[in-house]
Amino acid sequence: MITVVGTGTGAPLPEEVLAAADLVVGGRRHLDAARLPESAERIVLGPLAPALDAVERALEKGDKERRVVVLASGDPGFFGIVRALGERFGPDRLDVRPGVSSVAGAFARLGLTWDDAVVVSAHGREMRTAVNVCRARPKVAVLTGPGAGPAELGAALADGSADRVLVVASALGDPERERVERVTPAEAAERDWGAAVSVVLCLDEARALGPLRTVAGAPSGPSAWALDESAFAHRDSMITKFEVRALALARLGPRLGDLVWDVGAGSGSVAVECARLGAAVTAVEKTPDGVERIRANASAHGVDVRVVHGTAPDALDGLDDPDAVFVGGGGRELPAIVSACARRARRAVVVAMAALDRVPAAREALVAAGFSCDGVLLQASRLAPLPGDVTRLAATNPVFLLWGTRAPALHEGEAQ
Repeated sequence: MITVVGTGTGAPLPEEVLAAADLVVGGRRHLDAARLPESAERIVLGPLAPALDAVERALEKGDKERRVVVLASGDPGFFGIVRALGERFGPDRLDVRPGVSSVAGAFARLGLTWDDAVVVSAHGREMRTAVNVCRARPKVAVLTGPGAGPAELGAALADGSADRVLVVASALGDPERERVERVTPAEAAERDWGAAVSVVLCLDEARALGPLRTVAGAPSGPSAWALDESAFAHRDSMITKFEVRALALARLGPRLGDLVWDVGAGSGSVAVECARLGAAVTAVEKTPDGVERIRANASAHGVDVRVVHGTAPDALDGLDDPDAVFVGGGGRELPAIVSACARRARRAVVVAMAALDRVPAAREALVAAGFSCDGVLLQASRLAPLPGDVTRLAATNPVFLLWGTRAPALHEGEAQ
């Protein structure tokens, strides 16, 4: 058997397990803190594969009673080493003794429940997923790693996340070194946090006390989407109609961990719907009244949408690369806007056009950027009442929806 012991958050180590150990694997600080028998072989846990190889060799050369102990931080079954050990040796060979996870410990220090928190790991993974989750959700715990710590997270969130605070929990469980500090993203970006960071919480403190939950983790998706136009403030019916929005959302595929641009956002109906489905969203709009309308619609639906006041394609400079883009406006600049979006989108670009003569140039821009391209002309007729308790069909204006998608092999490193 391999005994996996969670440590590092204040709970005492099981002395009887350590006293009987023949081989102990763990980080240097865990090994230094443990009272181990003189006869026990020690392996400092660095790169995972060599440590697992050493465990396998130890088990092969010993008898069935050879006792291996792995020391890990917090709860080793929560984004921890239990997965790798189980895959290599089988879950039935593991005796897991969990400690308090760093996430539970950090929220406990703040007196906050965390059943409604989203937990995302940036350790050995792309940090963009963690950043986008922090932008989209009000209560997030980020497990950090080299090159993806509080400074890097703060730098990514400093622009456009003014309502967020970062809580950096370091050396949790160490009575002499433990620190729990609240900082702004900009302040976090300016500091050298060292190697003792346990976890970083990203909070919108105005919404940190969420409603009573039945299911833990990220909120379930909305019960409806492609909402009626009446669900949004808009000007003179200048809004993407729900029939068009439904297909656009299907082709954009917004989800937690994604970043979506809504370019020429108008009322922001597409931006808001993408945010309701879990994505981080940046809406680009050139008119001042449009900017305020987008913010009002996002607030009315309880979602976060970053609004950039500017004219595309120039306003796109400096924005983080998106997973998907919706282009709902552009006029004569449409080919240049589509081209700029297509160069940077990781997965999909969707373009809505009322003018059919703009379709060829938009399609050419997508194909030139390496997208496979398809489209459809949407013509809908809605039920409309007539006097005498009868109904007619009222046609909406036709809209051409064009979409480009990248081959799956080019975007396999998506949200984990």
